[in-house]
Amino acid sequence: MNIRDLEYLVALSEHRHFRKAAEACFVSQPTLSGQIRKLETELGAVLLERTSRKVLFTDVGLTLVEQAKKILLEVKVLTELASEQGDSMSGPLHIGFIPTVGPYLLPHIMPQVKARFPDLEVFLHEAQTHQLVSLLEEGKLDCVILAAVQESEAFMELPLYHEPMVLAVPEAHPWAEKTELAMTELNGHTLLMLGDGHCLRDQAMGFCFAAGAKEDGSFRATSLETLRNMVAAGSGITLLPQLATPHERVRDGVCYIQACDPVPSRLITLAYRPGSPLKGRYEQLAALITGHLEDVWPKNTCETCAKTA
Repeated sequence: MNIRDLEYLVALSEHRHFRKAAEACFVSQPTLSGQIRKLETELGAVLLERTSRKVLFTDVGLTLVEQAKKILLEVKVLTELASEQGDSMSGPLHIGFIPTVGPYLLPHIMPQVKARFPDLEVFLHEAQTHQLVSLLEEGKLDCVILAAVQESEAFMELPLYHEPMVLAVPEAHPWAEKTELAMTELNGHTLLMLGDGHCLRDQAMGFCFAAGAKEDGSFRATSLETLRNMVAAGSGITLLPQLATPHERVRDGVCYIQACDPVPSRLITLAYRPGSPLKGRYEQLAALITGHLEDVWPKNTCETCAKTA
């Protein structure tokens, strides 16, 4: 038995298909299948129920898969320790982003990362929070950048920035001439929201419900861009994270209004596994992101909030 055999087994558990698992491991299907059979022989146990249609794991096989994941994660930690690159900004770094952060943060920070750390090989992965948390736990991602939620509390988190949410309304909306709006004004109104699985949905809904607003149950978006287009079409109003809004107050049929009293916001963090030897690397990356956004971040100039501060 060797580490590669365990990688084959875990890949097969994820894909439940010999060909797809082999492709993920960059080996031929006969090679992967042969190694799995060899592993069964060495252990003296049947790990799979082989059928013509799909791969099913026995109870012993499922138990071994979970243990294999733990072993592979420990091997990754050992490799990182041996590389002595905890503080070195070189080599591969796999970073995960949630969809409501990645497309809007990356254009700001990637040029800075490449310029400051030219020897760092950055691999970017976009997925929803629950998927990123799972990938981080399994060691498939080194760190993730996401909105702080209960699911991320098990990890070490470096705060990056507090991101305000901005009210987006159609250009012809009665509020379009306003530059700011107290959240209490949303009382009795309905807002367009993202669908289930997006942490931004829960965060925005919390602020809306507190203000007396409710969700438009006739529509749920899969992305911020879909929400924006629905607003531009006059189908409703919504809250968008500030990095996803343009510098102009009005663009492409959408008017952006500062929401205040209170300012709805979310905390964006960089999360990594406790005990990771790459802690120094994450701290340097977090410092770069925070420092750069402090230079470009539009300050909240809500007059109502300033008066009550």
